[in-house]
Amino acid sequence: MFGRRRHYDHVLRVLGLFGMGFALFLLARYFMIPGDFGVYGFYRAGALDDVKAQAPLHAGEALCLDCHSDVGDLRKEARHAKVRCESCHGPLATHASGDVTAKPVALNPRRLCIQCHTTQIGLPANFPNVVPDEHAGDLPCTDCHQPHRPKIS
Repeated sequence: MFGRRRHYDHVLRVLGLFGMGFALFLLARYFMIPGDFGVYGFYRAGALDDVKAQAPLHAGEALCLDCHSDVGDLRKEARHAKVRCESCHGPLATHASGDVTAKPVALNPRRLCIQCHTTQIGLPANFPNVVPDEHAGDLPCTDCHQPHRPKIS
């Protein structure tokens, strides 16, 4: 009987749709994934050159201390000795490269200090924590503490 459907035609239609969808997926994948993807495992080989071409944002502590050795001497025995300059002052590669127009942003000591010195999970038990409103009211931390050597003498 011509024109009468076989009882497995619906399976063939589903397989055909699946095949067309898979072919579309492979076509889209071919155009969307760069040719150098997979050279180094699940990475794009050209990404290394892209990263090398970017200018570094951070200068590093050694470069900071070339000009600011007085701050380095002040911090040597202080509690902030292991805190690197750019942790508080932000990325300063352009400033450290000699660009006189690239000055560090003025810091708000109250907002900056409480990022580390309020109670947080994961800090050691002996880490100095404060409740800002009870500790100094609205006063900035630098009224009583020197930022690079914060212990009150």
